[in-house]
Amino acid sequence: MGSKIKIFAISSIAVLVMMNMPCFAQIMPQIPASTLQAAREAAISQNAPSSEVVRVGIGTQNFGTYQYKEITVFGTGDTQIYDNRLLIGNYAPNQEIKISLKDGKFNIYAGGNMFPETVEGPVQITSNFGLLGVSGLKRAGRQALYHGAFELVKNNNGTFNLVNMIEVEDYLKGVVPNEMPVHFGLEALKAQSVAARNYVLSPRTKSSPNYDVVDSVASQVYYGANSEKTLSNQAVEETRSEEIVAIYNWDLILAQYSSTAGGYTESYANAFSDPKTKEFPSDDKPYLQARPDIIGQSPLNTEEAASQYYKSKPDAYDVRSPYFRWEREWSADELKKALEVTLAAQSSTGFVKPVFKKGDKLDDIQEIKVLRRGDSGKIIEMEIVTRSQTFKVFKELVVRRLMTKDGKALPSANVVFENTRDENGNLVSVHAWGGGFGHGVGLSQYGAGFMGSEMHIPYDKILQHYYTGITLSTKPVIISADNSQQSVTQHFYAKNKYAKIIVDNKFMVSKLIANINGKEFIFELEPNILKRNAEIDISKYITKGKNTVIFYYPMDEGDKKALRLYVELVKKGELSFW
Repeated sequence: MGSKIKIFAISSIAVLVMMNMPCFAQIMPQIPASTLQAAREAAISQNAPSSEVVRVGIGTQNFGTYQYKEITVFGTGDTQIYDNRLLIGNYAPNQEIKISLKDGKFNIYAGGNMFPETVEGPVQITSNFGLLGVSGLKRAGRQALYHGAFELVKNNNGTFNLVNMIEVEDYLKGVVPNEMPVHFGLEALKAQSVAARNYVLSPRTKSSPNYDVVDSVASQVYYGANSEKTLSNQAVEETRSEEIVAIYNWDLILAQYSSTAGGYTESYANAFSDPKTKEFPSDDKPYLQARPDIIGQSPLNTEEAASQYYKSKPDAYDVRSPYFRWEREWSADELKKALEVTLAAQSSTGFVKPVFKKGDKLDDIQEIKVLRRGDSGKIIEMEIVTRSQTFKVFKELVVRRLMTKDGKALPSANVVFENTRDENGNLVSVHAWGGGFGHGVGLSQYGAGFMGSEMHIPYDKILQHYYTGITLSTKPVIISADNSQQSVTQHFYAKNKYAKIIVDNKFMVSKLIANINGKEFIFELEPNILKRNAEIDISKYITKGKNTVIFYYPMDEGDKKALRLYVELVKKGELSFW
């Protein structure tokens, strides 16, 4: 403790000098006015933010790595450096601060001066009334700038991670316009906002203990404050005021989404392996089911059906995507050369059998043969047949990365192959017809854009089309006799003046106390061992627009009970619009 106090005392003297030094980073941010206003109105501090916080791993320029040995940061406002939450420095706006890691210690330089003592870390960096940046790090062609705080956390290999600690809603503002073009319109952007919110709030297996998600396509594309757009910010704010999440059977859904489904989405089980066991196909998720855009479309799980569908352009919501339909072709020699590289690379996944090692020579290709398809026509299992060996391949992403053309993976695994042979039966070429871009599970972004902008379908109905059997609601909460849970407040926007409290009454509590827009109500729950859930229609007590409900645990029920509940704002339903 004594050494850190000494550092702070010395650094305080240095600050007086540095505050008068010229700025090294001249930043001209092109940020929506709402973002700049928020930065001016609220200083970022180490106090707990008003909403949930997500830890985002920030990668290098091309996302090549998330591990650093040195980095140069700055803040657009007064900037603070903390050593494990103890303030050790304060700097002028746009002052460059170089931080490196050597022998397990952080070294901090600014204005030609170095802290007289090394820093243990983790190092936290904040910028009061401003944003944070990394010198030279660009996103979408602009200097990357971030809300919230930075934290530099050491790894065991002499490197550190750069983590952006940010409120979920601010994080979403840096995600939505980078996952979906804003010209798709407000309703599609609102659907994307809910899906992205669900994605980041849903439990997941972390790739690192230091952060929850990364800023690339490996999680969700997050480019920070300098990529925000006015319309996408509006979409986030409008769903934020409603506190809207998508739930199924009391749990937040894993809201998978991709660019283009090709007219038919696929089930989760047929596209993904289990994140823990790596088994494929994975366990099913009832809300992520295969479904066509057009009512009555038969499953595409046969070669004949898939061929007919993907060699044509049927009506579909994502028909305007440039990847709605596509073709690829390889000569036999071209395909052989590509597979010699990709088979070795993909063997490490465990979904190529037998294993093909780097440097091995591949025999002449005889056939690309599909063995099993999902309902969307997506390849689940296929064979690569050579003169001497047959390789079995599983999982859509592996299929895409195996069948490369000019070094690029297939846009999707919704593809049919045609093998062309010469008069001697030798393979001459392979032609592919396909549809879609990405895994094709859950929301199709191009489909959402068409539904919202062209068909004027509201975002809630868009979500219910792509996620089977969901409801849109406030986040489920628990109230009990515990001091921190005796009451909970939820704000929501009821556009259709529909709201229903759904109660999980596992412990058979006899009543619920709720203050709805300033008026208190007591609702009898009538506990029944045969009927665990209770539904309370509060539509007549709310207003069209913003509402506030405070739930109170009835203390006379004792301290061994609890209630779990949420406010349903959109009824369950499966809807199609053709």
